[in-house]
Amino acid sequence: MPEETAAAYARDRTLDAYRRLTRRRAALAAALALAAFGALLLDIGSGASSVTAPDAFRALVGWGEVSRSLEVIVWQVRLPAALMALLVGAALALAGAEMQTVLGNPLAEPFTLGVSAAAALGAALAIVLGISAFGVPAEFAVPANAFLFALGSLLLLLLLSRVSGAGPDTLVLFGIALGFAAQSLLALVQFVATADSLQQLVFWSMGSLSRASMTTVGLLAAALALVAPFSFAASWRLTALRLGDERARSFGVDVARLRFAALARVSLLAACAVAFVGVVGFVGLVGPHVARMLVGEDHRYLLPASALCGALAMSLASVLSKMVVPGVILPIGLVTALVGLPVFVALILRRGRR
Repeated sequence: MPEETAAAYARDRTLDAYRRLTRRRAALAAALALAAFGALLLDIGSGASSVTAPDAFRALVGWGEVSRSLEVIVWQVRLPAALMALLVGAALALAGAEMQTVLGNPLAEPFTLGVSAAAALGAALAIVLGISAFGVPAEFAVPANAFLFALGSLLLLLLLSRVSGAGPDTLVLFGIALGFAAQSLLALVQFVATADSLQQLVFWSMGSLSRASMTTVGLLAAALALVAPFSFAASWRLTALRLGDERARSFGVDVARLRFAALARVSLLAACAVAFVGVVGFVGLVGPHVARMLVGEDHRYLLPASALCGALAMSLASVLSKMVVPGVILPIGLVTALVGLPVFVALILRRGRR
């Protein structure tokens, strides 16, 4: 009887500890959501014009007298860019979390497999040579090309992995080779480019939110809404995969199918983000690591926390891009690289000490 009582007591203590951990993770996720919403409001309220944060908030909610110029600045300039920053950060970080898990590589992110180089090549063909997908309007030629080349590069990798039966390490090597090939072709296009088209291409490759509109925001939001439920539904299988392929198979997980589906989701998210914003680095790498430090490896919490961390990071980077040089908006890709690099180094040093 005493042994049964001790076992029941130990079981109750374990359940209580698990409930406390679950509540803590849920509270951290809620805090990240509030922080991301606060960063969104801060992003809308900041900018190069003389419009203050209270003015922007008043125009946003429709309180009092709102001039036409204020309405245009807030609704057509600041709000689309702020929403795009939030969505791009969430998409890249969610894609990064899945990629790090299915490849078993803590350095993996959407651009590890050459997606940025392929997207830049597609954009270069539209900017420099005027080559675009058939039937696409001229104003959408650059994002359409970037999307098709980014998506095509990752689909090609998925096809190679299926045909060759390659594991995650070989898939990364395929991605590196594809990235070098795309960079070589990109250099060739740059060599024949005029000074004006070359300047446009360089600006696009730095990443920018200035091209955001409510149309592109809606398209990226639709892609994220389509992909995220499938990612969350696979959360327990992804958690099992963190224990290794063999352990995951022992739990009944089809590892090859899981890896293929996850990389397909990553392809769509990364391609959409790159197409609308350009090359933005480090968000898909740092966001999942920060989320992992906060909520652990359980993907039921890691995936949404990663998306929220990415959204928060991009929103804060957008605010910072408008504050570093007064009157000038820096390319968002430069800000994420400059800020993300020291954060990433700090994460590496902390991981090494642990």
